[in-house]
Amino acid sequence: MPKQVVPESQRRRRRPTKQGALLSEELIVRTALRMLREHGGSGLTARRLGLALGCDPSALYRYFRGMDALTLAIGDELIGRALAGWRAGGRWRDDLRALGLRIHRSYLDHPQAAALTASRVTGRDREIAADETILGILRTAGFPDPVAVRVYHAFIDQALAFAALDAASLALPAEARTADERMWESTYARLPADTHPHIAATADLLAARMTDSAYPVALDMLLDSAERQLGESI
Repeated sequence: MPKQVVPESQRRRRRPTKQGALLSEELIVRTALRMLREHGGSGLTARRLGLALGCDPSALYRYFRGMDALTLAIGDELIGRALAGWRAGGRWRDDLRALGLRIHRSYLDHPQAAALTASRVTGRDREIAADETILGILRTAGFPDPVAVRVYHAFIDQALAFAALDAASLALPAEARTADERMWESTYARLPADTHPHIAATADLLAARMTDSAYPVALDMLLDSAERQLGESI
């Protein structure tokens, strides 16, 4: 049975941790992000997190029902960081493009955390604020509600899917990631034209492009499609 989370007004730790900091949800999430960066997903446990914070692991359950709830809070933090300081400019396409790139970048700044959270629905405040913002941009631009929801669905799933894909690559050991990137020159570029004519014809282009994320291109394709749908609905 999950432990009962203590209400915010009652859960503040009166004494600082061994590191001299007052325990808070924000501090726990920030420390968890650091641990994920240093040790990966398997290294994030209540015991290790308690040691890093200088508190008994049981103290964490005053803030989160369990480690899964903490995982959702980490995902919400990444969305919040993407929204921080962003302001809509009033041009729906530019606003969505900027927001998509910010979401993607926020996850890539913490690839180990992205691998854990990109597929989750947190239901927390900052995720909800992001969803409200995206839907608001689309509906204000004149998209009918069924089209707005379809574009929103594709937009957010695309951003998170590419974030998960690109984060998984960044989370690889440097040696493995370098070997993958070199494969386009060491293997694909050497395939003979008589057996692989299309790869051979585009080998230089593949080598130049395939080590970069395709997200900006895919995002523009999605926005092109959305713009056509908006024109058809007016």
